[in-house]
Amino acid sequence: MRRGFKLEARLDLGLTLRPFARGRADPTMRLERDEAWRATRTPAGPATEHLRVRPGAVEVEAWGPGAEWLLERAPALVGMHDDPSDFSPRHPALRDLHRMHAGLRIGRSDAVIESIVPTILEQKVTGTGARRSFRALVLRYGEPAPGPFQLRLCPEPKLLAGLPYEDFHPLGVERKRARAIKVACSYAARLEETVGLAQSEAWRRLLALPGVGPWTAALVAGAAWGDPDAVEVGDLHVPHSVCWFLAREPRGSDARMLELLEPYRGQRGRVIRLIGASGVRAPRYGPRAEVVSYARI
Repeated sequence: MRRGFKLEARLDLGLTLRPFARGRADPTMRLERDEAWRATRTPAGPATEHLRVRPGAVEVEAWGPGAEWLLERAPALVGMHDDPSDFSPRHPALRDLHRMHAGLRIGRSDAVIESIVPTILEQKVTGTGARRSFRALVLRYGEPAPGPFQLRLCPEPKLLAGLPYEDFHPLGVERKRARAIKVACSYAARLEETVGLAQSEAWRRLLALPGVGPWTAALVAGAAWGDPDAVEVGDLHVPHSVCWFLAREPRGSDARMLELLEPYRGQRGRVIRLIGASGVRAPRYGPRAEVVSYARI
């Protein structure tokens, strides 16, 4: 099944879809600058999509029971419904960055559980360790996705909700994160409903979930709902990067980050995404955190 649509704005597919991929070894997705392959579960069933950017257009091909669902939502996934018209950066470097990365859009997957599971895995651990655990989880409990690309589907929420805690341990996931995943997956239907709710109610429902705080909720809101204002309060690195880029302060707190982002309320998540795309990082004053595998403890 194939469909195409015209681009009404510049699109950098790689930057736009980056929040949906969990590293280069993500078994559910492969991402390049102008091409992407993604396996997902839809309300109509599992499906795989292949997106390619062509001059002035995007071509989408899909396989599986949920193919039609994916084709209909492909423009939203790549941010064609994103409206940055009220984003007017005051900071000269941010203004230049916005112009340089005009193709960065805020897309939405409408797949809450598939966003929340790997995000919970990223809580309080290194990115390398989280990606390793997610890959192991998908390879162990996911199934082959439709289509010719040998991708795998994120495990069924019902399956994850029913796994005993000890089955997470060999994947490098301790009891606290395992419990958060199990609880989230047990409320999968209620969480998926948030894609159709007003943002205030969607945030309330997400934050009411045990094991989900503002940091996890912001990452889910940015990816699943396409919220351009989602701010990752509680992140280890983001406050430093924001404060360094906007104020040349090498260290920053959540409070200082929010103060600097306040002029961009409504688009604060976009600012964070742009700073992340710039490659600018605050100075480091210590060694990188050691990657510790809970599977060996």
